[in-house]
Amino acid sequence: MITLEEYTSRDATALAELVRSGELQPGELIDAAIRAIDAVNGDVNAVLQVLAHEAHAGARTLDLRAPFCGVPFGIKELVLQAKGVTLDMGSALARGFRPAADTELMRRFREAGLLLVATTQTPEFGYNPTTETVLHGPVHNPWDPGRSAGGSSGGSGAAVASGMLPLAHANDGGGSIRIPGCCNGLVGLKPTRDRIPTGPDASDPLFGLAIEFAVTRSVRDAARLLDAVAGPDAGAPSFCVPPPRPYAQEIGAEVGRLRVAYSSRAPSGAESAPECREAVERTVRTLADMGHDVVEAAPVFDWDRFLETVHVLWCVGTAFPMDSVAQALGRTPSPDNVEATTWACYEDGKRISTAELLSAEAHHNAVRRQVAPFFESYDLFVTPTLAGPAAPLGQMNQNRAGLSAMDWTRQVFAYCPFTPLFNTTGQPAISLPLHETATGLPIGVQLVAPFSDESLLFRVASALEEAMPWADRRPRLHAAGRGG
Repeated sequence: MITLEEYTSRDATALAELVRSGELQPGELIDAAIRAIDAVNGDVNAVLQVLAHEAHAGARTLDLRAPFCGVPFGIKELVLQAKGVTLDMGSALARGFRPAADTELMRRFREAGLLLVATTQTPEFGYNPTTETVLHGPVHNPWDPGRSAGGSSGGSGAAVASGMLPLAHANDGGGSIRIPGCCNGLVGLKPTRDRIPTGPDASDPLFGLAIEFAVTRSVRDAARLLDAVAGPDAGAPSFCVPPPRPYAQEIGAEVGRLRVAYSSRAPSGAESAPECREAVERTVRTLADMGHDVVEAAPVFDWDRFLETVHVLWCVGTAFPMDSVAQALGRTPSPDNVEATTWACYEDGKRISTAELLSAEAHHNAVRRQVAPFFESYDLFVTPTLAGPAAPLGQMNQNRAGLSAMDWTRQVFAYCPFTPLFNTTGQPAISLPLHETATGLPIGVQLVAPFSDESLLFRVASALEEAMPWADRRPRLHAAGRGG
């Protein structure tokens, strides 16, 4: 039997190699994942459902040639659908919703050899950079239980950081892969728009702002997973250029000499916290030592107007799924079954006119055109992932009465001002846990590459992973410390 120490000390690639070689049976890894959840989830509150029967059923048809054969996996209860598995979207409005079929990405996760063991928490309809729902209570950061695990993929982030799962599904419409990557000391890759399939029920979620993927412990896991699941599905609205070679081959590959821009000042003009500035400074010094040309510079755009249009897209993009799930379940959205700021955003979303929506989309097109020349001058852009360390629980209360929808949008993006631009441009961006506070709280650094160039991100990220390693760090709440 594999111990929890052995289970939690390996990334998903290493665990799959144990199964492929015959050293471990898939059932042993499933049992280890369930023991890890039992050991620590009571304190972390990241996992909602344990799906032992589902996982063992998947193990019986496992293909040992699959890249992640036998690796336990969790899915966030938002957007992605697994047949018959409850998807409550963090809301009483959606509680009990069970999809009738797998989405295409879920099918690809299964084909990659991942075994669905658990589902993880999300804030209500994903519109919160922390995960603290009325329905299920807060997800606690494993490094500091009084702080946020991030959002909206906070459940997945905390589950991976605390050793419950080697990797977990996540999605990102404004930073929701990168934020929990930052808060939990993980790798959080947001791939290029349309790199990941979103069918059959969705086209470009959230007007093209949102994309699906995962949080991982290592850069190589992110690269191998992207190799396994990337590419358009039948009927996809568009696709991005495939890589010249598998992403896994970029790990450890020669980077070349890059033109690197960096900034720790938010697009709003606000300064980041000292720990976040220090994280960026350490990172760019390391890149300079590697031989890259480093300069302080940032894309220029109108933050206030951008935020107004993000608000329009998010409110309409929140109202539509609320109405859809309510209709499917025979319910009506109301303040009785959704949180206060969600209700405010729903009401705004229902009021927004077609002209306002089209104007918002036109502005995002203009922002993309403004930002694109910056990435003709620079190969890589480096920022803090967040403007400060993980927030104390309760600081961003989605159920706060009396807060207007626009006030909520401002509060959300004041916390994560560096991430949403690249949902609009569609560029690949990755958060790496390259720094920590004096008390050991992870601090993430965001790297952004030109459109469709995840290959460059993986080369640089793997070089930084070697130069500024994080694999040996372990949070306060960890499965191996609770019964390994």
